Amino acid sequence: SSKIRNVEVQSADGVAVLEDCIGFSLTKTISKVEEKLKKGVLPDCPDDDIIPSVGNEMGAEAQIRFLKAKLRVTQEDLANVVFECRKKDDQNQNLETRLKDTEEENSRLQRTISVQQSQTERYKMLSQEATKKSEGLQREVIALEKVLQ
Repeated sequence: SSKIRNVEVQSADGVAVLEDCIGFSLTKTISKVEEKLKKGVLPDCPDDDIIPSVGNEMGAEAQIRFLKAKLRVTQEDLANVVFECRKKDDQNQNLETRLKDTEEENSRLQRTISVQQSQTERYKMLSQEATKKSEGLQREVIALEKVLQ
């Protein structure tokens, strides 16, 4: 994803071109294909579905125009995929940030719960001590009332 994130897409004469395709020249590639077409050196690829079966009846220039159009469409698709990847990367980054924040909040709440539980235990002990003291004082009051009577 880091490689995709660094890829920049530009538009040159209506054709999307990737900056990281250093050494790639569409003109050179087209020239090579034209030379091979003139020499008749291009290999036959029966499984190749880039040019439809009618492509055999097209002339070299028509095939080149077709391939250029196909290239433009493919590059636009690539640009869309790169855009979507960036968008997904941004979403992932946002979700990772939210997850980290949520984990920190969870940790903070766990510490708060722990402190509150220890305080609750302490107050229970104080309450039990106060109850015992109160019961002792009530017995003392009863004993004193008996002495007075």
